[in-house]
Amino acid sequence: MSEYQVIGMIIGAFVLAGVLSYALTPFVKRFAYKIGAIDVPKDSRRMHKQPIPRLGGLAIFIGFLGAMLVFYRFDMQMLSVLLGAMIIVVLGIFDDVLALGAKFKFLVQIIAAAIPVCVGGMKIEFFTSFNPFSDDPYFSLGVFAIPVTIVWIVGITNAVNLIDGLDGLAVGVSSIASLTMLAVALLNYEIGVAIVMACLTGACLGFIPYNFNPAEIFMGDTGSTFLGYMLATMSISGFFKFYAVISFAVPLLILGLPIFDTVSAITRRVLEGRSPMSPDRGHVHHRLVDMGFNVKQAVAILYAISGTLGLAAVVLTTSGEAKAMLLLLAAILAIAVGAWILVNRRKASKESIERILNEPSEEAQTSEQEEQQDGKD
Repeated sequence: MSEYQVIGMIIGAFVLAGVLSYALTPFVKRFAYKIGAIDVPKDSRRMHKQPIPRLGGLAIFIGFLGAMLVFYRFDMQMLSVLLGAMIIVVLGIFDDVLALGAKFKFLVQIIAAAIPVCVGGMKIEFFTSFNPFSDDPYFSLGVFAIPVTIVWIVGITNAVNLIDGLDGLAVGVSSIASLTMLAVALLNYEIGVAIVMACLTGACLGFIPYNFNPAEIFMGDTGSTFLGYMLATMSISGFFKFYAVISFAVPLLILGLPIFDTVSAITRRVLEGRSPMSPDRGHVHHRLVDMGFNVKQAVAILYAISGTLGLAAVVLTTSGEAKAMLLLLAAILAIAVGAWILVNRRKASKESIERILNEPSEEAQTSEQEEQQDGKD
């Protein structure tokens, strides 16, 4: 297959998935209202004020699947991935309507993750070796390959779901991650992975116009868990096979933001003596909003972080480890400076509020002046 044919297929898959997703979203929106898949704001974690339909992930899935059926040549492994994805989507639809329990969802996610692992042979078999005394650049997981792979898939599936807290955030971060995977796959001539990522990126971007703040529709668990599942499985199919030395770093960089948010959320909840699955308002996006940023600003900041990590992943696969480390250090420095600015902004905001509270009101000042005048009289 020539380069022009490959590029044509990538563009075709991207455009078709985007058009299908964009065209189907209004129909999915009406369908969500009919079946009662509505997100009603009933706690402080939700940033919207009005009930909003939350089944938009169905449009993303149909757009993705339609483009895949046209442009992808299926094998057993990809069929097993799609079967698991369908289970995730069906689970998400029921959850968006009925609000299922966390333990039941977790069990079904494990089953869905086990299908491509046990049926399709999709496994993380090697990790980068960090042993400085060994000449072997990687080590084999052996019997732990299956459980580690299932944990990875379920973990990333829920990581993307957890960052779905602001309009356009999860689908935008997923778009950046899938676009990064598309770029890395093309650079390494992994055509199958590239086509899948083109379909996923197109489907996400087709949905985004309806999900930007103020959102007309949410993608719900139907969309967030589907995107997480596909990103997790395709990272195994592609990036854990590219290079032994960087096999661990590339997917971690691409999915760095949702992974960081999930790890910090679990750690925070455990330290507070709560269940790791208990919801709260301590995610990265919540903190940005609490610092004074509006929804669009917070989402833009997280897009920038995700894009920087994705760029580092691309550089790591093309320009060697030294340049990638420099880029990553520069990104960390930029993030640290940004965090310092945010902290100072928050302190300034607190000081401003305290100053306002401590200052006497105009009525109090007027009353005080009248009392002083009466005393003089």
